Amino acid sequence: MLIFRVNTFQSPIKKMKVHLKSLGCRLNEAELEQWSQQYIAQGYSISGSAEDADLLVLNTCAVTNEASRKSRNLINRLQRNNPRAKLVVTGCHSSLNAQQTADTKGVDLVIPNQQKPALATISLDKLHLSTKPRTPAPDDIALYSRGRHRAFIKIQDGCRYRCSFCIVTVARGDERSRSVEEIVEDIRRFDEQGINEAVLTGVHVGGFGSDNESSLFELVEKILADTDIQRLRFASVEPWDLPDHFFSLFNDKRVMPHMHLPLQSGSDTVLRRMSRRCKTQEFSALVDKARSHVDGFNVTSDIIVGFPGETEQEWQQTMKFVESTGFGHLHIFPYSPRTGTKAARLDDQIDTQTKRRRIKELTELANAMKKTSLQKAINTTQSVLWEKPSKQADGQIIYHGYTPNFHRVKTVVSGNNSLEHQVTDTNITAIDSTDLALTGITTDRDD
Repeated sequence: MLIFRVNTFQSPIKKMKVHLKSLGCRLNEAELEQWSQQYIAQGYSISGSAEDADLLVLNTCAVTNEASRKSRNLINRLQRNNPRAKLVVTGCHSSLNAQQTADTKGVDLVIPNQQKPALATISLDKLHLSTKPRTPAPDDIALYSRGRHRAFIKIQDGCRYRCSFCIVTVARGDERSRSVEEIVEDIRRFDEQGINEAVLTGVHVGGFGSDNESSLFELVEKILADTDIQRLRFASVEPWDLPDHFFSLFNDKRVMPHMHLPLQSGSDTVLRRMSRRCKTQEFSALVDKARSHVDGFNVTSDIIVGFPGETEQEWQQTMKFVESTGFGHLHIFPYSPRTGTKAARLDDQIDTQTKRRRIKELTELANAMKKTSLQKAINTTQSVLWEKPSKQADGQIIYHGYTPNFHRVKTVVSGNNSLEHQVTDTNITAIDSTDLALTGITTDRDD
């Protein structure tokens, strides 16, 4: 259901500007990539500033109550900072709270998740904004993507599973895969623009192809065969989606030796209440297979703390399993009841104090595991993809980047030696304990 107000909008002769803003997951970021191209094709330019834009588009998040709160606050902030601009709101929060969002001051149009693929066309039509269709130049299309060192590629939307804690599957709806040809063309275009790394993302990445007689394995094979992208990664992939032969893909060194495999709990009884489809023993077998097949393979994961009914015994099972697995990094979330999910109706909700204590315990363990993982890289040479730099007070320039197995690296350069968006061979010398990043010296640049 589209909800909008119609006001006459007379566009000036100047090229109209669109500001795209996102909260939450990498999928939301990938959708901004698509919309930027759509708006540019209609004669608009992409602005990095909300204050000078004529049209504001916000992609909201609802994965937790905090994400919904931030979404509401950002809607208000965008309107307050640029009240003259049209404001379009989409994403999971606004899809779950369409009328409430539409009634918010300054919101001109609410577009549900299911209509996101045509968001630019719908917004320009419903808000009666001017268009001047043209064939975008390569540099035009790159305007949004070039702000980062990698491009997020949306390969599918929706999820056919219903984990008891997850509201995103409700907000996103049924699974819908893009065609292999479209995805390959996206990656080919980004590669031509100088983007060195592509990340395949979606709500249920491992479910790609469930509706078009394909699979994630076949998609990656096609990308490797038909594009020259230097580095390819996966966003979060459910562990039960990976076939036995999946890790053979990593024989091609362009597939980075890292996967984010969400565990959520290290207790089988909690996993059952979560309606998860993977037991701890199966998860361990998968991790062992990946590490035995791929040298230096890094596994990162998610853990939900304080799921309803989580006993101290179940919590200790999680701590023990996490420690024995040895993750390179953990995303740790306190359980957040979401109206409309099965878990929100479960008894024995865990109190805030207990959640905080457990988060502290797990965070300390996660930091120790990360240090152990980082130490293996010391005195090695790693291929690092660098991000935008930041300057120190003494004039030195700090760069952060990522190794193939997704360890963060920090280096300091002087003068005009720019590393931005470059892939370089870097000698890893130590660990920066301040932000748990590797430190290194760049020795060679791949231009």
